[in-house]
Amino acid sequence: MVESRVENLPLFKKVRQFDAVRRIKAAGFYPYFRPISSAQDTEVQLNGRQVVMLGSNSYLGLTNDPEVKEAAARALQQYGSGCAGSRFLNGTLDIHLELERELAELVGKEAALLFSTGFQANLGIISALVGRGERVITDKEDHASIVDGCLLSFGKMVRYAHNDMRSLESRLKESDPDRGALIAVDGVFSMGGDIAELPEIVSLAERHGAAVMVDDAHAIGVLGQGGAGTCSHFGLGDGVHVIMGTFSKSLASLGGFAAADQDTIDYLKHHARALIFSASISPANTGAALAALRIMKREPERIERLWRNTRLLRDGLRELGFDTGASETPIIPLHVGNMDTCFRFCKKLQQEGVFVNPVVPPAVAPGQALLRLSVMATHTGAQIDFALGKFARLGRKLGVI
Repeated sequence: MVESRVENLPLFKKVRQFDAVRRIKAAGFYPYFRPISSAQDTEVQLNGRQVVMLGSNSYLGLTNDPEVKEAAARALQQYGSGCAGSRFLNGTLDIHLELERELAELVGKEAALLFSTGFQANLGIISALVGRGERVITDKEDHASIVDGCLLSFGKMVRYAHNDMRSLESRLKESDPDRGALIAVDGVFSMGGDIAELPEIVSLAERHGAAVMVDDAHAIGVLGQGGAGTCSHFGLGDGVHVIMGTFSKSLASLGGFAAADQDTIDYLKHHARALIFSASISPANTGAALAALRIMKREPERIERLWRNTRLLRDGLRELGFDTGASETPIIPLHVGNMDTCFRFCKKLQQEGVFVNPVVPPAVAPGQALLRLSVMATHTGAQIDFALGKFARLGRKLGVI
């Protein structure tokens, strides 16, 4: 009886009307929440069989690295399974401070601050820095966590056309120069794999008195000297005021960080609600991220292999006739167009031994569905060739090429 009353409540009308999942499952093409029974590696076990993983953000291939796993285990043994509180109170460990120091050094900032997830980092940074009467200006293809951080702030969010500097300039001209403005932008865009026009963004920000924040979730370990990210890639120094990054990609763990001057970090420590009112990053995750960071700095050849594999896959797809958009990084969008075709392509690739991720509306515009591919430094040439063969056969069969 209780369940029946709940179902009849007005709040749950949208729940009852949501039938998209049922329809896709009935057609046999539901592609989400697929249970993997092995470590995230170049191949994973899915439904009892091995498939080549081309849908992971583990760019440097460190999530199954013995040194990273050993570091996580040591931290677990020394500190326990959790911190049982927030960084603000009882949840700060010496290993947190160690990781913060090394992250700040990596990206060339005075200080860094850990958050429990990358999503929380963006929520905390933006909502703390942008106040009432101020503006936050975002690229239309920025990550959802940037958008949600803007929505949680008391400022006004305005958006500019993707990587369009004229559009950004017009937004900046609309801003009151006597009021604060923050440009928040992805360094590497998570769906298109293209890179922000950061030199132009910094130049425009300086002319109009705006601050700049770069989300380097997909750039740490990929771009810049030693994997330091987008600012390093472009040789930019103090023009970017806040750098945000995550551990769930190249750094083989879970968590996020902000890096900036010491005053800004001190301000965030006492105003970022996503930090103050959330449990701190676990010891094991901290240990894993610290080990991965040190491996990345010690083994620059991993980044070289990542770019070699990126070129192999991207150039191979383009030679086959696939549209990979403006991708410049290990994130490679394979544009399909029709949503049903995208789901079918994803399912058939999985059946043929290749794991990819479908991206459909509303994550992209209607009629612009795509398969999101990403490579790791640890993929072999044979694995990439195997995948290209499957893309070629199925792409022709489905009329994508």
